[in-house]
Amino acid sequence: MLLNLKNIYKWYNVGGNRTFILKDINFEVQEGEFISIMGPSGSGKSTLLNIIGMLDEPNEGTYNFLHENVFKLKEKQRAQLYKQYIGFVFQQYHLIDELTVYENIETPLIYQDVKTSERKALVADMLDRFNIVGKKDLFPNQLSGGQQQLVGIARALIAKPKLILADEPTGNLNSKQGEEIMQLFKQLNTEGVTIIQVTHSEKNAAYSSHIVNLLDGVIKR
Repeated sequence: MLLNLKNIYKWYNVGGNRTFILKDINFEVQEGEFISIMGPSGSGKSTLLNIIGMLDEPNEGTYNFLHENVFKLKEKQRAQLYKQYIGFVFQQYHLIDELTVYENIETPLIYQDVKTSERKALVADMLDRFNIVGKKDLFPNQLSGGQQQLVGIARALIAKPKLILADEPTGNLNSKQGEEIMQLFKQLNTEGVTIIQVTHSEKNAAYSSHIVNLLDGVIKR
């Protein structure tokens, strides 16, 4: 098993009352799955994804990732865990405006202290794989939305993560670009990468092997 969440609760206190974002979430993911989390806005989808990605912590519950109890780890160990195993793809791309395409893709490797020569080879592979060699010296604002998202995915994949977390990955793309991105995810999944995506789109969800419906912070069976 890649990960499991047990009895996860997340709430905010508003005027002495608890407002729940997630309620008693129990959720497990096997390696190689492709899961879509669906639900209306405000149902807790992004919060759940952020907890899985170790960017957020719940108020209650346990989270095991590759048999490590995530919430018991020190900050540094946790950061190491997600940098090594998790890649993020966001709706807003989250590329660094001041860096070129090449530098954006290279960033995760710098965090991992990968040697310069090895970094060059890995980035070259990614540029090649996504047919963006000709774009390597451009900045994000010189690219189309679809190209920016490809760069975002290349950056997420460069460190060879076991898990890709995608938050509305085609939200800002036209339907043709969106389809290309989903085909790419499907391909990555067949190569063994586990994918969890948050999506509003039935069409995108159809690419996954398993759909989790979230409503008012509760998983609907």
